[in-house]
Amino acid sequence: MNNTEFDKRHIWHPYTSAVNPLPCYEVAGASGAKIHLASGETLIDGMSSWWAAIHGYNHPELNAAAHEQVDKFSHVMFGGLTHEPAVNLCRQLLNMAPAGMERVFLADSGSVSVEVALKMALQYWACQGRADKHKVITSRNGYHGDTFAAMSVCDPVNGMHSLFSNVLTPQLFAPAPQTRYEQTFSEDDILPLEELFEAHHNELAAFIIEPIVQGAGGMRIYHPEYLRRARQLCDQYDVLLICDEIATGFGRTGNLFGCEHAGISPDIMCVGKALTGGYMTLAATLCTEDVALGVCQGQPGVFMHGPTYMGNPLACAVASASLTLIGQNHWQKQVADIESQLKQTLPACLSLAAVKDVRVLGAIGVVETHHPVDVARLQRHFVKAGVWIRPFNKLVYIMPPYIISGDELNQLTDAIYMALSKN
Repeated sequence: MNNTEFDKRHIWHPYTSAVNPLPCYEVAGASGAKIHLASGETLIDGMSSWWAAIHGYNHPELNAAAHEQVDKFSHVMFGGLTHEPAVNLCRQLLNMAPAGMERVFLADSGSVSVEVALKMALQYWACQGRADKHKVITSRNGYHGDTFAAMSVCDPVNGMHSLFSNVLTPQLFAPAPQTRYEQTFSEDDILPLEELFEAHHNELAAFIIEPIVQGAGGMRIYHPEYLRRARQLCDQYDVLLICDEIATGFGRTGNLFGCEHAGISPDIMCVGKALTGGYMTLAATLCTEDVALGVCQGQPGVFMHGPTYMGNPLACAVASASLTLIGQNHWQKQVADIESQLKQTLPACLSLAAVKDVRVLGAIGVVETHHPVDVARLQRHFVKAGVWIRPFNKLVYIMPPYIISGDELNQLTDAIYMALSKN
């Protein structure tokens, strides 16, 4: 049994059936913005390996950081011990984070960082003698991860977790913001959220949202004023604001963090994905000093969370090198160039009968179709065209590595147009 056959028979992939699995393509290597398949094809990567590999693959500085650290030690427990990679990483994170972020909790993955953020908010209020503030409010069409607390704040109807509705903690959902980034803000967007805050603020611990771009819940790009007004409501009604920057952080939207589009700072912020430049799993939950101290007032006096691989030195060393690259600010021109090119090329898809909408922000390009796409068929088309694009539902989108060339980006957008012109 060769690798592909064994994989199909025995290995589960994300959101894939064990009965009728989607085809998988074996990777032999990757470099720059390209993925090299074992079968010989080279594909231009339009996904940054789910939005993480922003510097491309096999980056010499990230490779060097990994090699240097693995020769020292790859892991030690974080309980009672610390190390330079973690200290350096947290110092960098706080230096670049929005104003007010003072504490860092290192986590294993994006979903875990959301679990940590929600637990932080609940423990904060419990320690203030306000255990009645135990609900979380969010906007529909959001996506925050696949673990149980994270699932509870994903869209309950259009999200991927409706099957578990009977066992998830019931939360409060406002209609998703409808005003697009480039439009004049409509007050109709914020009124339902205002009403929910007014009616339920005594039981609200936190409001969680993906700033400016709702990712896996629909790749929706909304107006910054919605986020500004949400910050105001949180302040008015004494509710913590959690910004889930896992997909939007580190330059993807054209600003270093999505919340910068609205000129606001959260009380708690989650980061992940691009944190290590796509090299290994690592995330972090940042918070204000008020939240950190509030969580540790009263019993039990400590924050009740501690992953085994928390602060993994190898991941921290690579993440520190990735943030150093980000700090050089080449991403600003790279992302601006990608956005400019996407705005020139992707709108051609609007002429196609299959296409409902096109939207672009930063290094994010989205083509929405009228009907769900045939993922396996489109995947075959894209591989044949020499690109790697992973569509889902009605969305054919790209979030390429920042280091992608103009010609490589054109090949991606041409492949999308050709695929959907045959749909």
